Amino acid sequence: MKQQPEMQTFWDHLEELRRVLFRIAVAVVCLMLVAFLFKDELFAVVLAPKESDFMIYHLFCRLADAVAMPSLCPDAFYVKMINTRLAAQFITHMSVSFYAGFLLASPYVIYQLFRFVSPALYKNERKYSVRVVGWGYFLFITGVLLNYFLIFPLTFRFLATYQVSQEVENAITLSSYMDTLMMMCLMMGIVFEIPILSWLFARLGFLTSGFMKRYRRHAVVIILIVGAVITPTSDVFTLLMVSVPMYLLYEISIWIVARTEKKQPSNEGV
Repeated sequence: MKQQPEMQTFWDHLEELRRVLFRIAVAVVCLMLVAFLFKDELFAVVLAPKESDFMIYHLFCRLADAVAMPSLCPDAFYVKMINTRLAAQFITHMSVSFYAGFLLASPYVIYQLFRFVSPALYKNERKYSVRVVGWGYFLFITGVLLNYFLIFPLTFRFLATYQVSQEVENAITLSSYMDTLMMMCLMMGIVFEIPILSWLFARLGFLTSGFMKRYRRHAVVIILIVGAVITPTSDVFTLLMVSVPMYLLYEISIWIVARTEKKQPSNEGV
């Protein structure tokens, strides 16, 4: 006779969670130490968007030549960065190393957490969970990369070179640079989760494709406002570079919600 699997108690689950968190902490700390040791390479990547020879500016200059619009090619600029606190550079080194270690370890973190939760899920729930987590992670990383390569460099260039008077010179602190970069990366990563959140709300019955289509014009206005806030420049092209991906996310969300509505009756009958 086949023996039934033994049921785990609350303390067994708690012990397993402790082991999972320990493995995650070890992975993050190890990769954090690796990032800490490669300081020059790490900050060459982190500080690259503030340089006038960053790849996105070269891309705009090539685009300006292709479409015969010289105004698209940004002028060379120089931004001086300073540090005003005694331990700020070391603390920044530690924090950036932690963020880098956590980002590198994030696939392993997600795997460990899902492995801990999956035994409590049904087969169909496990299938949906894998898809949601996978696509959610992909979209979040896409938002972070879009911010790093496009949105933040354009925003930084405008704000760091903007002057109310020639008598007032900008000297950007390292902490201000890092805080803005991390905040915008997190914000764009969350914005790119719109399709996942739309799917979830549609599954719960809180959102319909008809509602999203009916208020599409309102959504466009909100997207333009958000894009203007994220990139406070006077360049319409830069605003469109930010707003168009957000609008595409909205249209993709409508498509996802519509597909979810078609499948909803069959799911409810199961």
